[in-house]
Amino acid sequence: MAKLIHSMIRVLDESRSLAFYRTAFDLEVADRLDFDGFTLLYLSNGETGFELELTVNKERTAPYDLGDGYGHLAVGVVDLEAEHRRFEAAGLGPQPIRELSASGGGKARFFFVSDPDGYRIEVLERSWRFR
Repeated sequence: MAKLIHSMIRVLDESRSLAFYRTAFDLEVADRLDFDGFTLLYLSNGETGFELELTVNKERTAPYDLGDGYGHLAVGVVDLEAEHRRFEAAGLGPQPIRELSASGGGKARFFFVSDPDGYRIEVLERSWRFR
């Protein structure tokens, strides 16, 4: 059986991205691999073994074009309202909390936030199928 290990995104400013992911999701650098033209940073926290890999191309100066193919990364939280207030207080610019009800009776509660490179992240309440 396959096990999800990590997802990778390219970021322009290492320190700005690390500050965002530390503040927003309590992610810390689990490993750092430096190569001639790029650096790989693996971020994680104690909640899961899944990691977010940040790729920093050393000579890159222009923002990345995210195109229309990227959707979002999702993280689960216990207290959605408290997290939303914390994001607001930290100046992270969360969008309003929304609800989406499925025809079978399930309901998702969430908000979106964008990282410094424009990647959208869905912050979901741990309920229904999002535990």
